[in-house]
This record gives sequence, C-alpha cells and structure tokens, in this order.
Amino acid sequence: MRLDKPGAQLEVTERDDGVVELRAALPVPADQAWFWSAERQAREREVDAHVAAGEVTVHETTADFLAHLHALDATASAEAEATIE
Repeated sequence: MRLDKPGAQLEVTERDDGVVELRAALPVPADQAWFWSAERQAREREVDAHVAAGEVTVHETTADFLAHLHALDATASAEAEATIE
C-alpha cells in the first residue's frame, strides 16, 4: 500500500469508545495506480504533444488501421535492409 512513501494518505476516525482508527486511503483504485506513475504520466505528456502537433493518423476502419501498420512495417524493414547493405 506504500504507506512508507511520502504523500501517503490516511483516513482517521475516532470511535465512540475513544479509539482512533487509521486506514489507508488510496486516492485512486489500486488497479489504476500504474497510470499515475511518473513514467506513465511522462508518456501521456508525449502523446499530448504529438496530438497537439498534428502528428497522428485517424483511421475510419480496423482494416485501414491494419493496412497502415503493415505499410509502416514494410517501410521499416526496407530501411533496415538498406542500412545493412
């Protein structure tokens, strides 16, 4: 639960009998914590910059998308072969 890390959050409750209970309070669900890691957020900022610069391609269909990927793969393969020769 990373309670030993800076910024850890706790929920504090005082019961009627005077006992103070401390519970870990996760600001995001545990299964989504990966998205908020520093590395992932840096990648999200990269994507935002590409989108803002218009460096994206939108495909109308799955077939168009797959054809585009195959074309990119063929281009990359041809470039790799050219550098080997």
